[in-house]
Amino acid sequence: MSETRVPVMTGGCQCGAVRFAAMSAPYNTHICHCRMCQKAFGNFFAPLCNVKNEDFVVTRGTISEFYSSAEVRRGFCSSCGTPLTFVSEGSDHLNVALGSFDDPARLRPQIQIGIEARMPWFADLPGLPEETTDSAGEKYGFSEEIAGIARTNRQHPDHDTDSWPPEDQRS
Repeated sequence: MSETRVPVMTGGCQCGAVRFAAMSAPYNTHICHCRMCQKAFGNFFAPLCNVKNEDFVVTRGTISEFYSSAEVRRGFCSSCGTPLTFVSEGSDHLNVALGSFDDPARLRPQIQIGIEARMPWFADLPGLPEETTDSAGEKYGFSEEIAGIARTNRQHPDHDTDSWPPEDQRS
């Protein structure tokens, strides 16, 4: 009799072409500031966690890969470009992008690495003024743009779906 495994967490790319499940709890939640991660994520850092290889299951689509070095494969969705994974050759785990999980708030980073490339002004971020998306839109004159994005949103929801996109959004 085979045991049915239940995902601990699920996630996927922005467009929904790739979906995945973590069958065990992610661990080693961290932020990497190294220059390679900055480039790979197109951002100032890469928020990542580890999942054992045998506990990471792609449930829809295929993760495309780019070798960012001889030892590392960076996984992404070839349809929308969402960064998804970081795999070191021969490792028993892979790194998964925290923001690609359906409930990323559950994955609080525990350490920062690659701090030699961290932006020198990060310490100033807590002191910057803060705005919600809607209030910034009103204040800076892009409310219509925000409303247009909301009306035509094609982002996959933060839960598994039988198919995506919905029939009325398919071209």
